[in-house]
Amino acid sequence: MACRPAREVEGDGAADTRLLRGMARRADAFLRAQRWCGSVADLRLGAGVGGVVAAFLARVEPARGHRVDEWLWVVVGDLPTVYLVLDESPTPAEALQTYCELMEDWVRAVRTGAPLDDVYPVAAPATPENAAALARRIEHLRAVLVPELARSFEQRVEDARRR
Repeated sequence: MACRPAREVEGDGAADTRLLRGMARRADAFLRAQRWCGSVADLRLGAGVGGVVAAFLARVEPARGHRVDEWLWVVVGDLPTVYLVLDESPTPAEALQTYCELMEDWVRAVRTGAPLDDVYPVAAPATPENAAALARRIEHLRAVLVPELARSFEQRVEDARRR
């Protein structure tokens, strides 16, 4: 897979690089804050736009007494942070699509007054305003960023195969 180690991430310029590396630190901290995470052994950028959204591939070592998938995606940005298993999302673009689906489930639950127990937890008050703001972000992700990030990732894979 053409995921770059987080410490080697280079963006489209100095500001983008700084933002992406900051997002990598947030992804690492998010995972380490989970009680089942003993450590993050490896963290790699799958795809991202500095300060907006990024999908990082993380190799996790479980905390004592816990079982966890060895590899997880962590999606961070100017929206709720989540972790995802690779089973249904083997590529960064698929991880971002799964992310959009999970966040749309939360938006739908908030808008309809459905219980939040059955949706991915979002660290924000379940208000109509927050649901509307998240829905706008997800719409933008689906329409603009996910297709562009998918193309970028596919190009890196193709470039790696040529070497």
